[in-house]
Amino acid sequence: MKIDSSPVPISKLIKEFRTLILYGIIGSASAALDFLLYTFFVNVLSWHYIVSNCISVLAGISTSFSLNRTYNFKVKDQITKRFSIFLCVGLCGMLFSNLILYLCIDYLQMNKIFSKLLSIVLVVFFQFLVNKYITFKPTKKSNE
Repeated sequence: MKIDSSPVPISKLIKEFRTLILYGIIGSASAALDFLLYTFFVNVLSWHYIVSNCISVLAGISTSFSLNRTYNFKVKDQITKRFSIFLCVGLCGMLFSNLILYLCIDYLQMNKIFSKLLSIVLVVFFQFLVNKYITFKPTKKSNE
């Protein structure tokens, strides 16, 4: 068995690094929107933290998908299919976030805002990997 030990072309490394950085910027903007909406709903409107989280996460998901599709991964095909996958990933992340909030707030008696920040950090890693390798994986056809 022959092992390919040739180095990865620098252009591929730069492209991957650019994708990761841009994903981080877009994710940060979407997470900031999520966080600000959640904080507004919880602190100003006095909504329940789970209801607030569900609505704020959905706003973040929509924003993130639109920006990543257009500016980062630049895919224009199969929008409905890609959004469905992205939404499923986001909803799984939302369930995970709700669980973290529930445990932190109801069991550990932590602050609702700090708990939300913690949930965002923990969910981000999972969603990046799934979206990179499943949602925005290039199809065998060209990205028209």
